[in-house]
Amino acid sequence: MNAPVHKQVRLAGAVIDRKRHVCAFFNNREEQYRVLMPFIKEGFDQGDRALHIVDPRNRAEHLRRLEQAGMNVAEAERKGQLEIRPWEDAHLQDGHFDQHRQIALIDRLLNSGRAQGYPLTRLVASMEWALEDKPGSNDIVEYESRINYTLDKYDDAVCCTYDVCRFSASVIMDALRVHPAVIVGGIYQENPFYVPPDEFLNELRERNASRSAPAC
Repeated sequence: MNAPVHKQVRLAGAVIDRKRHVCAFFNNREEQYRVLMPFIKEGFDQGDRALHIVDPRNRAEHLRRLEQAGMNVAEAERKGQLEIRPWEDAHLQDGHFDQHRQIALIDRLLNSGRAQGYPLTRLVASMEWALEDKPGSNDIVEYESRINYTLDKYDDAVCCTYDVCRFSASVIMDALRVHPAVIVGGIYQENPFYVPPDEFLNELRERNASRSAPAC
């Protein structure tokens, strides 16, 4: 059972309640920053912790955009309110993706936010790491479903961003189905297509079994 929500969070034009694992679909980075920056800025203003997982090639631009929005990035990083992790320090540690290792990492990071006394952690993760053709990257959708078991323990807001111009339609559709909430066209909504992890992971096992079955 989810813990009671104690703190209001606004994201993409809505006050979000218990549906705080969000899949955000964007067409480009400009749209992404336009939609997410108010959410990020609100967290800074309210004293929440910010955890951002980014493409290392975009780190400098990301810092610049935060600063342009009025955030004291250097001070926030110094005191631990802001943590920016490149993919190689998160999903792609040691050059590959291990979903169980990454779930354990997210659990530790969210728990550490609590331990440090932050009201909430607002996590924004760029999911384009899965396009880097690294071992394990095909497990992205299984991971996104399985991590719901862990995120249910927290009130923290977790936003996974997807560039719809780069992912295949099948990955986009599955990603949609494993998030309790979604941002499409810059608008947050509870996801009517959401499939709970028990059901989705069973479906995925059956799907994989049928693919590996020998042809008649």
